[in-house]
Amino acid sequence: MIHISESVMQFLLAFLVVGPLIGAVAALLPAPPGLKGKNPDQAVLRHGVTVTGVILLAAIVLALGFDRGHPSKMQATTDIQWIPALNVHIHLGTDGISLPLLVLTALLTFLCALYSYFKMPAGPSPKAFVALLLVLESGTLATFAVLDLVLFFLAFEMVLVPMYFLIARWGGSEGVVRSTPVRGGGRATGGRQAAAWKFILYTLLGSVVMLLGLLLIGLNSGTFDMVALATDNGRGLTTSVQVIAVLAIGIGLAVKTPMFPLHSWLPDAHTAAPTVGSVLLAGVLLKMGTYGFVRVVLPIAPQGMHTFAPYLAAFAVAGIIYGSLACLSLAKQGNKGDLKRLIAYSSVGHMGFVLLGISSMTPTGVNGALFANIAHGLITGLLFFLVGALKDRYGTADLDTLAGATGAALYGRAPRLGGLLAFAAVASLGLPGLAGFWGEMLAMFGAFDPAAGLSRPAYLTFVAIAAFGTLLTAAYLLAVVRRVCMGGQPHEGPQFADVQGYEAAAWSPLVALTVLAGLWPAVLLGLTDPAVQKLLAGGKS
Repeated sequence: MIHISESVMQFLLAFLVVGPLIGAVAALLPAPPGLKGKNPDQAVLRHGVTVTGVILLAAIVLALGFDRGHPSKMQATTDIQWIPALNVHIHLGTDGISLPLLVLTALLTFLCALYSYFKMPAGPSPKAFVALLLVLESGTLATFAVLDLVLFFLAFEMVLVPMYFLIARWGGSEGVVRSTPVRGGGRATGGRQAAAWKFILYTLLGSVVMLLGLLLIGLNSGTFDMVALATDNGRGLTTSVQVIAVLAIGIGLAVKTPMFPLHSWLPDAHTAAPTVGSVLLAGVLLKMGTYGFVRVVLPIAPQGMHTFAPYLAAFAVAGIIYGSLACLSLAKQGNKGDLKRLIAYSSVGHMGFVLLGISSMTPTGVNGALFANIAHGLITGLLFFLVGALKDRYGTADLDTLAGATGAALYGRAPRLGGLLAFAAVASLGLPGLAGFWGEMLAMFGAFDPAAGLSRPAYLTFVAIAAFGTLLTAAYLLAVVRRVCMGGQPHEGPQFADVQGYEAAAWSPLVALTVLAGLWPAVLLGLTDPAVQKLLAGGKS
């Protein structure tokens, strides 16, 4: 920790939210003559790298100035009255729960901007691409920084439009399942537009229901302030209000997470999205749903959460098994499985572990869920980067093609790329010593001994099912490594370019942090544990 004054910390947190919006507006304006360079498109992409780099730097300084001795205390807080009639405030702040997510968001967005500078996805103007990327970053950072329920909802919705356009205008349609064929020239765009519509309709419908729950809490308690509501710990809300509110808010959050069976928008969205879109969707946007459960549902309506916790756990483990079986089916030879689609289904399973930890309502389980959140962002972000690079080189992400006699055989053709894919796969399956291990283990430990009043036999059953899910996860990921990295012989197909310099720059931080979090989990758990303990205790440290 370095000593930074509270006013500077307040500015840094506000800048994280507002800075990308200013950068987005600037990206749409004509470039000053001295900054145009020879290629205006490269100039605007360079602008994206610069803005996201400054935001990442601000997030790192904020983390360095964060008082690690008191991670349960809200820091860098700003509280300005906005709508007096509804008692809505512009209330910002960060603690040990939200700080890692702020840094993860800033890091992944910067890496995506850097990657796009060298490998811009095919589509319309780079100006619009960079502006949408920055608006997406602002909305995501705002979701993790705001402490007012109305602002939380607005930030939660702010990310939908930019992600819709990133999928619909810069995505691809290969591997997207369509119920009806697209005729003529529409074939290239029909799949991605259908996936984008599916994404926005699912999430919008879930958000409408969530808004009703948030309004129910705010109007019954007389405040939308999340800190005050968490401190009150549901004492100002009747049990029936809490149950209805948790059901409504939970549906909206479950769609975004996504929880089985509300997940069906995710595989198409991931498959159609450009590489950077998939990285941000998996690495950051899914975390908004699980963060909402921890920040809003658990502390504000604990009795309602207690009612629904066993059902949440049941859906969570169903998602773990379903996601794993879907991945095994896609990995099977002859099924024409798309590798991006497989990783999307794997996210359903991994987020199931996060929801299982949250449903235990114990410090151990919730800490595990928060750790798994960060680990999933790092590892799955890396996996989507790698699959995007593989698709760029070979022209397809179809597993049967990649694993055929003239397929990838990455260990022979591109050993560094093959090694990275194998590393990301074993990290994703939860190899001890890497980031994927701790979160899922702690989530199952928390569910092994759930909070008082929850049925232990039921949760022991859930843990046993989740443990079986880890075996299925290992099975499909090792099958992917065997088929993609070992398929064919190096001399039987074209040679690939191995990892390029810009790819190494974009991927190395994710590899390093995956190892660091695996070997030194206290870096994260030291931040989250005191904050979680306070949250579950009703605001008492």
